[in-house]
Amino acid sequence: MKRSTDRILVTHVGSLARPQDLMEMLVARNESKPYDMVALAKRTREAVAEVVQKQIECGVDIVNDGELGKSNFSRYTRERVSGFVERAPNADFKPTSIFGRDMIEFRDYFNRGGRTAIGHHARVFYCVEPLKYIGQDEMKADIENLTAALQGKKFEEAFLPAIAPGTMEHWMKNEYYPTVEAYLFAIAEAMHEEYKAIVDAGFILEIDDPDLADAWQMHPEMSLADYRKYQEMRIDALNHGLRDLPADRVRFHMCWGSYHGPHKYDLPLKDIADLILKVNAGAYSIEASNPCHEHEWRVWQDVKLPAGKSLIPGVIGHYSDFIEHPQAIADRLVRYAKIIGRENVIAGTDCGIGSRVGHPQVGWAKFQALAEGTRIATKELWGR
Repeated sequence: MKRSTDRILVTHVGSLARPQDLMEMLVARNESKPYDMVALAKRTREAVAEVVQKQIECGVDIVNDGELGKSNFSRYTRERVSGFVERAPNADFKPTSIFGRDMIEFRDYFNRGGRTAIGHHARVFYCVEPLKYIGQDEMKADIENLTAALQGKKFEEAFLPAIAPGTMEHWMKNEYYPTVEAYLFAIAEAMHEEYKAIVDAGFILEIDDPDLADAWQMHPEMSLADYRKYQEMRIDALNHGLRDLPADRVRFHMCWGSYHGPHKYDLPLKDIADLILKVNAGAYSIEASNPCHEHEWRVWQDVKLPAGKSLIPGVIGHYSDFIEHPQAIADRLVRYAKIIGRENVIAGTDCGIGSRVGHPQVGWAKFQALAEGTRIATKELWGR
Protein backbone atom coordinates (compact mmCIF):
# COMPACT_ATOMS: atom_id res chain seq x y z
CA MET A 1 0.00 0.00 0.00
CA LYS A 2 1.35 3.39 -0.99
CA ARG A 3 2.12 5.82 1.81
CA SER A 4 2.73 9.57 1.86
CA THR A 5 6.51 9.37 1.86
CA ASP A 6 7.30 12.61 0.01
CA ARG A 7 3.87 14.23 -0.36
CA ILE A 8 0.36 13.66 0.91
CA LEU A 9 -1.52 11.32 -1.38
CA VAL A 10 -5.15 11.88 -2.41
CA THR A 11 -7.90 9.29 -2.44
CA HIS A 12 -11.63 8.98 -1.71
CA VAL A 13 -14.03 6.44 -0.25
CA GLY A 14 -15.38 4.87 -3.42
CA SER A 15 -18.90 5.51 -4.66
CA LEU A 16 -19.13 8.01 -7.52
CA ALA A 17 -22.06 9.26 -9.57
CA ARG A 18 -23.44 6.66 -11.98
CA PRO A 19 -24.66 7.76 -15.44
CA GLN A 20 -28.44 7.64 -15.62
CA ASP A 21 -28.61 5.07 -18.40
CA LEU A 22 -26.23 2.79 -16.56
CA MET A 23 -28.10 3.20 -13.29
CA GLU A 24 -31.37 2.21 -14.92
CA MET A 25 -29.87 -1.07 -16.11
CA LEU A 26 -28.22 -1.76 -12.75
CA VAL A 27 -31.50 -1.24 -10.91
CA ALA A 28 -33.29 -3.53 -13.34
CA ARG A 29 -30.70 -6.24 -12.69
CA ASN A 30 -30.92 -5.74 -8.93
CA GLU A 31 -34.72 -6.00 -9.03
CA SER A 32 -34.72 -9.02 -11.39
CA LYS A 33 -36.39 -7.04 -14.17
CA PRO A 34 -35.58 -7.46 -17.88
CA TYR A 35 -32.39 -5.78 -19.10
CA ASP A 36 -29.86 -6.18 -21.90
CA MET A 37 -26.86 -8.02 -20.43
CA VAL A 38 -24.59 -7.18 -23.37
CA ALA A 39 -25.53 -3.50 -23.27
CA LEU A 40 -24.98 -3.36 -19.51
CA ALA A 41 -21.52 -4.92 -19.76
CA LYS A 42 -20.51 -2.54 -22.55
CA ARG A 43 -21.84 0.56 -20.82
CA THR A 44 -20.21 -0.39 -17.52
CA ARG A 45 -16.82 -0.83 -19.21
CA GLU A 46 -17.17 2.59 -20.87
CA ALA A 47 -18.34 4.32 -17.69
CA VAL A 48 -15.51 2.89 -15.58
CA ALA A 49 -12.96 4.14 -18.12
CA GLU A 50 -14.57 7.58 -18.03
CA VAL A 51 -14.69 7.80 -14.24
CA VAL A 52 -11.08 6.66 -13.82
CA GLN A 53 -9.92 9.34 -16.26
CA LYS A 54 -11.99 11.95 -14.44
CA GLN A 55 -10.46 11.03 -11.07
CA ILE A 56 -6.96 11.37 -12.50
CA GLU A 57 -7.81 14.72 -14.12
CA CYS A 58 -9.07 15.98 -10.74
CA GLY A 59 -5.80 15.05 -9.02
CA VAL A 60 -6.78 11.82 -7.27
CA ASP A 61 -3.76 9.54 -6.75
CA ILE A 62 -5.44 6.37 -5.46
CA VAL A 63 -8.39 5.70 -7.75
CA ASN A 64 -11.17 3.15 -8.12
CA ASP A 65 -13.99 2.15 -10.45
CA GLY A 66 -16.52 4.43 -8.75
CA GLU A 67 -18.47 1.27 -7.90
CA LEU A 68 -20.16 1.75 -11.26
CA GLY A 69 -20.78 -1.96 -11.65
CA LYS A 70 -23.00 -1.95 -8.57
CA SER A 71 -26.42 -0.42 -7.99
CA ASN A 72 -25.61 0.23 -4.32
CA PHE A 73 -22.51 0.09 -2.11
CA SER A 74 -24.04 -2.57 0.16
CA ARG A 75 -27.04 -4.16 -1.53
CA TYR A 76 -24.97 -5.33 -4.48
CA THR A 77 -24.22 -8.42 -2.39
CA ARG A 78 -27.82 -9.56 -2.86
CA GLU A 79 -26.67 -10.55 -6.35
CA ARG A 80 -23.45 -12.17 -5.15
CA VAL A 81 -24.47 -14.26 -2.13
CA SER A 82 -27.12 -16.98 -2.27
CA GLY A 83 -29.26 -18.25 0.59
CA PHE A 84 -31.73 -15.36 0.86
CA VAL A 85 -35.35 -14.77 -0.02
CA GLU A 86 -37.26 -11.48 -0.16
CA ARG A 87 -40.62 -11.21 1.51
CA ALA A 88 -42.75 -9.02 3.74
CA PRO A 89 -41.35 -8.58 7.26
CA ASN A 90 -42.21 -11.21 9.87
CA ALA A 91 -44.63 -10.32 12.65
CA ASP A 92 -41.73 -10.09 15.11
CA PHE A 93 -39.62 -7.93 12.77
CA LYS A 94 -38.18 -4.93 14.60
CA PRO A 95 -37.35 -2.00 12.31
CA THR A 96 -34.03 -0.30 12.85
CA SER A 97 -32.71 2.94 11.46
CA ILE A 98 -29.36 4.65 11.15
CA PHE A 99 -31.06 7.75 12.57
CA GLY A 100 -32.89 5.89 15.35
CA ARG A 101 -31.59 7.88 18.34
CA ASP A 102 -31.98 11.17 16.48
CA MET A 103 -35.56 10.29 15.57
CA ILE A 104 -36.55 10.03 19.22
CA GLU A 105 -35.84 13.74 19.75
CA PHE A 106 -36.42 15.02 16.22
CA ARG A 107 -39.50 13.05 15.15
CA ASP A 108 -41.19 16.11 13.65
CA TYR A 109 -38.09 16.74 11.54
CA PHE A 110 -38.06 13.21 10.15
CA ASN A 111 -41.83 13.22 9.55
CA ARG A 112 -41.92 16.71 8.03
CA GLY A 113 -43.84 17.49 4.88
CA GLY A 114 -46.33 14.70 5.41
CA ARG A 115 -43.67 12.04 5.09
CA THR A 116 -43.39 9.15 7.52
CA ALA A 117 -39.83 8.24 8.41
CA ILE A 118 -39.29 4.54 7.86
CA GLY A 119 -37.10 2.64 10.24
CA HIS A 120 -35.64 0.08 7.88
CA HIS A 121 -34.90 -0.69 4.25
CA ALA A 122 -38.03 -0.97 2.16
CA ARG A 123 -36.94 -4.39 0.89
CA VAL A 124 -36.30 -7.05 3.52
CA PHE A 125 -34.32 -10.23 2.85
CA TYR A 126 -34.13 -13.30 5.04
CA CYS A 127 -31.37 -15.90 5.17
CA VAL A 128 -33.12 -19.27 4.92
CA GLU A 129 -30.30 -21.63 3.93
CA PRO A 130 -26.49 -21.82 4.02
CA LEU A 131 -24.80 -18.80 2.50
CA LYS A 132 -22.68 -19.25 -0.59
CA TYR A 133 -20.74 -16.75 -2.67
CA ILE A 134 -21.99 -16.81 -6.27
CA GLY A 135 -20.65 -13.47 -7.48
CA GLN A 136 -17.57 -14.73 -9.30
CA ASP A 137 -18.65 -13.41 -12.69
CA GLU A 138 -19.60 -9.97 -11.34
CA MET A 139 -16.35 -9.76 -9.37
CA LYS A 140 -14.35 -10.77 -12.43
CA ALA A 141 -16.09 -8.06 -14.45
CA ASP A 142 -15.29 -5.42 -11.78
CA ILE A 143 -11.62 -6.43 -11.86
CA GLU A 144 -11.42 -6.53 -15.65
CA ASN A 145 -13.19 -3.19 -16.08
CA LEU A 146 -10.86 -1.40 -13.69
CA THR A 147 -7.79 -3.10 -15.12
CA ALA A 148 -8.75 -1.99 -18.62
CA ALA A 149 -9.52 1.56 -17.48
CA LEU A 150 -6.07 1.91 -15.89
CA GLN A 151 -4.11 0.93 -18.98
CA GLY A 152 -1.76 3.72 -20.00
CA LYS A 153 -2.85 5.96 -17.13
CA LYS A 154 -0.62 7.62 -14.54
CA PHE A 155 -1.77 6.89 -10.99
CA GLU A 156 -0.27 5.80 -7.69
CA GLU A 157 -2.57 2.92 -6.79
CA ALA A 158 -6.07 1.51 -7.33
CA PHE A 159 -8.63 -0.01 -4.99
CA LEU A 160 -11.94 -1.83 -5.10
CA PRO A 161 -14.50 -1.59 -2.27
CA ALA A 162 -16.41 -4.49 -0.69
CA ILE A 163 -18.93 -4.49 2.11
CA ALA A 164 -18.35 -5.72 5.68
CA PRO A 165 -20.44 -8.50 7.28
CA GLY A 166 -21.88 -6.20 9.95
CA THR A 167 -23.28 -3.76 7.41
CA MET A 168 -24.76 -6.58 5.31
CA GLU A 169 -26.51 -7.78 8.47
CA HIS A 170 -28.51 -4.52 8.57
CA TRP A 171 -30.84 -5.61 5.81
CA MET A 172 -30.24 -9.36 5.50
CA LYS A 173 -32.01 -10.93 8.44
CA ASN A 174 -31.11 -14.37 9.80
CA GLU A 175 -33.61 -17.22 9.96
CA TYR A 176 -31.22 -20.11 9.39
CA TYR A 177 -28.11 -19.94 11.57
CA PRO A 178 -28.47 -20.86 15.25
CA THR A 179 -26.77 -17.75 16.64
CA VAL A 180 -25.95 -14.21 15.60
CA GLU A 181 -22.27 -15.06 15.79
CA ALA A 182 -22.67 -18.06 13.50
CA TYR A 183 -24.57 -15.90 11.03
CA LEU A 184 -21.94 -13.14 11.00
CA PHE A 185 -19.12 -15.61 10.49
CA ALA A 186 -21.09 -17.27 7.68
CA ILE A 187 -21.40 -13.90 5.91
CA ALA A 188 -17.68 -13.32 6.43
CA GLU A 189 -16.87 -16.77 5.09
CA ALA A 190 -18.88 -16.11 1.95
CA MET A 191 -17.42 -12.64 1.41
CA HIS A 192 -13.87 -13.90 1.92
CA GLU A 193 -13.90 -15.05 -1.69
CA GLU A 194 -14.60 -11.51 -2.90
CA TYR A 195 -12.06 -9.95 -0.55
CA LYS A 196 -9.37 -12.39 -1.70
CA ALA A 197 -10.18 -11.92 -5.39
CA ILE A 198 -9.59 -8.17 -5.10
CA VAL A 199 -6.24 -8.59 -3.39
CA ASP A 200 -5.15 -11.40 -5.71
CA ALA A 201 -5.89 -9.12 -8.67
CA GLY A 202 -3.32 -6.65 -7.37
CA PHE A 203 -5.74 -4.03 -6.08
CA ILE A 204 -6.14 -2.59 -2.61
CA LEU A 205 -9.24 -3.95 -0.88
CA GLU A 206 -11.37 -1.31 0.82
CA ILE A 207 -13.77 -2.66 3.43
CA ASP A 208 -16.82 -0.42 3.79
CA ASP A 209 -18.36 -0.67 7.25
CA PRO A 210 -20.64 2.19 8.28
CA ASP A 211 -22.17 -0.33 10.70
CA LEU A 212 -19.25 0.15 13.09
CA ALA A 213 -20.58 3.57 14.08
CA ASP A 214 -24.10 3.97 12.72
CA ALA A 215 -25.48 0.86 14.45
CA TRP A 216 -25.28 2.92 17.65
CA GLN A 217 -28.21 4.94 16.30
CA MET A 218 -29.97 1.72 15.30
CA HIS A 219 -29.93 0.36 18.85
CA PRO A 220 -30.93 3.14 21.26
CA GLU A 221 -31.55 0.54 23.96
CA MET A 222 -27.84 -0.32 24.17
CA SER A 223 -25.39 1.08 26.70
CA LEU A 224 -21.88 1.89 25.53
CA ALA A 225 -20.56 -1.29 27.15
CA ASP A 226 -23.22 -3.35 25.38
CA TYR A 227 -22.48 -1.69 22.10
CA ARG A 228 -18.76 -2.30 22.31
CA LYS A 229 -19.42 -6.02 22.85
CA TYR A 230 -21.84 -5.94 19.91
CA GLN A 231 -19.17 -4.48 17.65
CA GLU A 232 -16.31 -6.63 18.91
CA MET A 233 -18.16 -9.69 17.61
CA ARG A 234 -18.63 -8.03 14.22
CA ILE A 235 -14.98 -7.04 14.02
CA ASP A 236 -14.01 -10.63 14.84
CA ALA A 237 -16.24 -11.80 11.98
CA LEU A 238 -14.75 -9.24 9.59
CA ASN A 239 -11.21 -10.30 10.51
CA HIS A 240 -12.26 -13.89 9.81
CA GLY A 241 -13.27 -12.75 6.34
CA LEU A 242 -9.89 -11.01 5.96
CA ARG A 243 -7.86 -13.99 7.17
CA ASP A 244 -4.65 -14.70 5.26
CA LEU A 245 -4.83 -11.35 3.47
CA PRO A 246 -1.86 -9.01 4.07
CA ALA A 247 -2.94 -6.06 6.19
CA ASP A 248 -1.01 -3.70 3.92
CA ARG A 249 -3.33 -4.64 1.04
CA VAL A 250 -6.46 -3.72 3.01
CA ARG A 251 -7.91 -0.40 4.05
CA PHE A 252 -10.97 0.08 6.23
CA HIS A 253 -13.66 2.75 5.91
CA MET A 254 -16.19 3.68 8.58
CA CYS A 255 -18.59 6.56 8.99
CA TRP A 256 -21.70 7.51 10.94
CA GLY A 257 -24.17 6.92 8.13
CA SER A 258 -24.51 9.31 5.23
CA TYR A 259 -28.07 10.50 5.79
CA HIS A 260 -28.58 14.26 5.84
CA GLY A 261 -29.94 15.04 9.27
CA PRO A 262 -29.09 16.12 12.82
CA HIS A 263 -26.52 13.44 13.78
CA LYS A 264 -26.81 14.78 17.32
CA TYR A 265 -26.57 11.31 18.82
CA ASP A 266 -23.69 9.93 16.77
CA LEU A 267 -21.35 7.82 18.86
CA PRO A 268 -18.14 9.74 19.68
CA LEU A 269 -15.03 8.49 17.91
CA LYS A 270 -13.18 8.24 21.22
CA ASP A 271 -15.54 5.44 22.28
CA ILE A 272 -14.68 3.18 19.33
CA ALA A 273 -11.25 4.32 18.07
CA ASP A 274 -9.54 1.34 19.70
CA LEU A 275 -12.05 -1.02 18.07
CA ILE A 276 -11.38 0.47 14.63
CA LEU A 277 -7.69 -0.29 15.04
CA LYS A 278 -8.49 -3.97 15.72
CA VAL A 279 -9.50 -4.41 12.08
CA ASN A 280 -6.75 -6.19 10.15
CA ALA A 281 -6.01 -3.28 7.81
CA GLY A 282 -3.07 -1.09 6.87
CA ALA A 283 -5.06 2.14 6.64
CA TYR A 284 -8.20 3.54 8.27
CA SER A 285 -10.56 5.90 6.45
CA ILE A 286 -12.65 7.86 8.96
CA GLU A 287 -15.29 10.56 8.54
CA ALA A 288 -13.66 13.73 9.86
CA SER A 289 -14.73 16.93 8.12
CA ASN A 290 -18.41 17.51 8.87
CA PRO A 291 -19.66 19.73 11.74
CA CYS A 292 -20.39 16.73 13.98
CA HIS A 293 -16.97 15.10 13.70
CA GLU A 294 -14.36 17.63 12.60
CA HIS A 295 -13.29 18.24 16.19
CA GLU A 296 -12.39 14.58 16.67
CA TRP A 297 -8.86 15.02 15.35
CA ARG A 298 -8.11 15.45 19.04
CA VAL A 299 -8.77 11.75 19.60
CA TRP A 300 -5.48 10.93 17.91
CA GLN A 301 -3.59 12.88 20.53
CA ASP A 302 -4.47 10.10 22.96
CA VAL A 303 -5.07 7.10 20.70
CA LYS A 304 -1.83 6.12 19.03
CA LEU A 305 -1.89 4.99 15.43
CA PRO A 306 0.09 1.72 15.22
CA ALA A 307 3.47 1.89 13.52
CA GLY A 308 3.32 1.43 9.77
CA LYS A 309 -0.38 2.24 9.54
CA SER A 310 -1.96 5.17 7.70
CA LEU A 311 -4.92 7.34 8.58
CA ILE A 312 -7.23 8.60 5.81
CA PRO A 313 -9.25 11.40 7.43
CA GLY A 314 -12.17 12.74 5.46
CA VAL A 315 -11.23 16.34 4.68
CA ILE A 316 -14.07 16.97 2.25
CA GLY A 317 -17.64 15.88 2.89
CA HIS A 318 -20.93 14.80 1.44
CA TYR A 319 -23.02 16.59 4.07
CA SER A 320 -23.55 19.69 1.93
CA ASP A 321 -23.02 21.02 -1.58
CA PHE A 322 -20.57 23.61 -0.28
CA ILE A 323 -17.20 23.15 -1.97
CA GLU A 324 -14.57 23.20 0.74
CA HIS A 325 -11.89 25.87 0.41
CA PRO A 326 -8.44 24.38 -0.39
CA GLN A 327 -6.87 26.23 2.54
CA ALA A 328 -9.41 24.72 4.95
CA ILE A 329 -8.58 21.29 3.52
CA ALA A 330 -4.86 21.97 3.93
CA ASP A 331 -5.35 23.11 7.51
CA ARG A 332 -7.14 19.87 8.34
CA LEU A 333 -4.38 17.76 6.81
CA VAL A 334 -1.57 19.67 8.53
CA ARG A 335 -3.37 19.28 11.85
CA TYR A 336 -3.39 15.50 11.46
CA ALA A 337 0.18 15.40 10.18
CA LYS A 338 1.47 17.23 13.23
CA ILE A 339 -0.17 14.65 15.49
CA ILE A 340 0.50 11.34 13.74
CA GLY A 341 3.30 12.20 11.31
CA ARG A 342 3.03 13.46 7.74
CA GLU A 343 3.95 10.09 6.24
CA ASN A 344 0.96 8.52 7.97
CA VAL A 345 -1.70 10.82 6.46
CA ILE A 346 -3.61 10.30 3.20
CA ALA A 347 -6.23 12.86 2.16
CA GLY A 348 -9.69 11.32 1.89
CA THR A 349 -13.42 11.96 1.90
CA ASP A 350 -16.03 11.51 4.61
CA CYS A 351 -18.06 9.06 2.54
CA GLY A 352 -18.87 8.29 -1.08
CA ILE A 353 -19.26 11.68 -2.74
CA GLY A 354 -20.93 10.70 -5.98
CA SER A 355 -24.49 9.95 -4.99
CA ARG A 356 -24.71 12.17 -1.93
CA VAL A 357 -24.19 15.68 -3.26
CA GLY A 358 -26.64 17.60 -5.38
CA HIS A 359 -24.96 17.07 -8.75
CA PRO A 360 -21.86 15.31 -10.13
CA GLN A 361 -20.38 18.68 -11.06
CA VAL A 362 -20.26 19.55 -7.37
CA GLY A 363 -18.63 16.23 -6.54
CA TRP A 364 -15.86 16.68 -9.08
CA ALA A 365 -15.31 20.26 -7.92
CA LYS A 366 -14.88 18.94 -4.40
CA PHE A 367 -12.22 16.53 -5.69
CA GLN A 368 -10.40 19.38 -7.39
CA ALA A 369 -10.44 21.36 -4.15
CA LEU A 370 -9.20 18.27 -2.31
CA ALA A 371 -6.22 17.96 -4.64
CA GLU A 372 -5.41 21.67 -4.40
CA GLY A 373 -5.67 21.65 -0.60
CA THR A 374 -3.40 18.62 -0.47
CA ARG A 375 -0.79 20.45 -2.55
CA ILE A 376 -0.92 23.36 -0.11
CA ALA A 377 -0.49 21.01 2.84
CA THR A 378 2.39 19.22 1.14
CA LYS A 379 4.19 22.51 0.58
CA GLU A 380 3.79 23.41 4.24
CA LEU A 381 4.88 19.99 5.49
CA TRP A 382 7.71 19.24 3.06
CA GLY A 383 8.65 22.77 1.99
CA ARG A 384 7.92 22.10 -1.69
